[in-house]
Amino acid sequence: MQIFINFTAVFLRIMTNSLSNVLQKKLAFEGEKPVCINFINYLLLSLACLPFLFFSNIFTLGAEFWLYAVLGGVAGALCNYFMVIALKYGELSVLGPINSYKAVIGLIFGMVLLHEMPNIFGILGVILIISGTYFIFDNFNSSIFRRKDIKYRFYALFFSAIEAVLIKKVIILSSVSVSVIISIILGAAFSYLIIRANGISTFKLPDKKHSIMYIAAAFCFGLMTIMTAFVFKHINVGYALSLFQLSIIVNVILGYKLFKEKNLIKKLIGSLIILIGSATILIYGH
Repeated sequence: MQIFINFTAVFLRIMTNSLSNVLQKKLAFEGEKPVCINFINYLLLSLACLPFLFFSNIFTLGAEFWLYAVLGGVAGALCNYFMVIALKYGELSVLGPINSYKAVIGLIFGMVLLHEMPNIFGILGVILIISGTYFIFDNFNSSIFRRKDIKYRFYALFFSAIEAVLIKKVIILSSVSVSVIISIILGAAFSYLIIRANGISTFKLPDKKHSIMYIAAAFCFGLMTIMTAFVFKHINVGYALSLFQLSIIVNVILGYKLFKEKNLIKKLIGSLIILIGSATILIYGH
C-alpha cells in the first residue's frame, strides 16, 4: 500500500510541477512581472496555511529548526523567482530538461564542500547529460549558457539544489506538515523582500482572467510542495530526485502542445538521454 501511495505522490509532484511552470509562463508571457508572480504565488498559499499554523507545534521547535527553515525559505523564494524569469524568456521544452543539471550541481557541491569525488557512474552521468543537451538546442555551443533564459534557469537550479537539502533537514527536525507550512510562509516573506529589492512598492491587482490563473498556479505550486516534502520523507532523496526528473518529458510535451515549440522528437530523444544521465548520477554516482 505504501508503494502505491509513494507512486501517487511522485506522479502528482511531477504533474503539478509542470502545470505550475505552464501557468507561470503564461502569466509572465501576458505581461505579469516575474517578481509579482513569485510573491502572489507564495502569498495565496501562505494565507491558506495560516489557520494550520496555530494548530502545529512550530513555536516550540528549537534554534536548529529555525536556522534550516529560514535558509530554506530564502532558497525557495529565490529559486522560484529565477525560474519565473527563465520561463518568461525561454521555451518550456528547453528549460524543463535543463533541470537535470541539478544532479551535476549536486556532484560539484559534493566535490567542493565534502571532498567527495565522483565515481565512474558519476562521470558517465555528466557525459550523458551534456550529450542529451545537444539534442535540446538547435545550435549547441558554449554561448548558449550566456542566454538570459538559461542563465536564470541555472540560478534557479542552484537554489533548488540547496533547498532540497534544507527541506530534508527541516522534515527530520519537525514533520512533513510543519515543513510545508513554514517553507510557504517564509517563502512569502522573502518573496516580498525580493519585490522591495526590485524597487517595487505598489502593484495593481490582476484582472479576473489572471486572478484565476494565479489561483490555479498557487494550487499546483502548493500541492507540488506538499508532495515534495512527503516523498522526501518516505523515499531516499537521490531516488526521489531521479523520479522527479520525469517532469522533463512532461515539460517537453506541454511546450509542444501549448506553446507550439518545435523539434518535439529531437527534444524527447535528448530528454531521455538526460534522464538516464541524471538517474545515473543520483543513484550510483557517489
